[in-house]
Amino acid sequence: MSETHPTAPLTVLLGNYPHTRPLKDGTIPVDGVGCQYLESSPLPPAFARMVRDLAYDICEMPTATYLQARDAGIPLTLLPAVLVGSTHHRSLTRLPEDPEIGPRDLVGRRVGVRAYGQTTGLWVRGWLQEEYGVKSSDVTWVTTEDVHVAQYVNPPHVERSGAERVVDLLRAGEVAAAVLGPKAIGGQGAGLVPLVADAESAGQAWADRHGTVPANHLLVVRDDVLRTRPDSVLNFYRALKKAIVATADERDDSPAGRAVTAGWSESLVACLEIAGRYALEQDLIGTPVDVGAIEEKTAFLDK
Repeated sequence: MSETHPTAPLTVLLGNYPHTRPLKDGTIPVDGVGCQYLESSPLPPAFARMVRDLAYDICEMPTATYLQARDAGIPLTLLPAVLVGSTHHRSLTRLPEDPEIGPRDLVGRRVGVRAYGQTTGLWVRGWLQEEYGVKSSDVTWVTTEDVHVAQYVNPPHVERSGAERVVDLLRAGEVAAAVLGPKAIGGQGAGLVPLVADAESAGQAWADRHGTVPANHLLVVRDDVLRTRPDSVLNFYRALKKAIVATADERDDSPAGRAVTAGWSESLVACLEIAGRYALEQDLIGTPVDVGAIEEKTAFLDK
């Protein structure tokens, strides 16, 4: 297929990580095409712009946002790359001075989360049901932000708070626990303790059992860009894959380090299948996810 305007730069939105740095600083160029690397700090508003306005050609995207966008028919295609991932048993937290509670004690209680469609919340609610029998609807989820996908309507067991941060809900006594992503754990969540006693081991056991690490941020391309500029997309993907390999020594053997990958693999397929099942159980999406169909659209990238 011939490309339309093959010399036009690709607009790309990526977070700043060791594995994206070689692309942004030009150490690893994208053959045959220029890339305009745009910035967003913080990142989440860019995700909303992508699913609401198709603001970029290629964009980093949270797993739950991608699944909801796909369910809503937004014309985006998944590229097989995991930019951020980790286990999330440590992401369900409480104040250290509060009475000690466990995951099963959350039935009938209120739990804070940035948005019901936040990917960390997807993974936390998934293991809550899988390991403790606590369904999403057993808990009232109190949010501080809207979901990225405008077409989505929260289920009845979700309430919107006027608080600016999830940790503020905890400190005000409005919730019994809070879901905080990896960055928030070290920021607003500093000093909070996980509800799961040995959270790191529990997370590793989940990864061992499922043969994958939960992906938080994936990568998507606009359908029209993939259709009209397949060679440019392929070259960008190859450069990213090269950057991930080139920075391997900057990642450790933790789940977060192992999560960063490019290419269709058994691990990525398993991750998407589990995320799709969790999303369906939690009413984040309305129809089952066909991972085979997703893979088929970009299988050419790894040939």
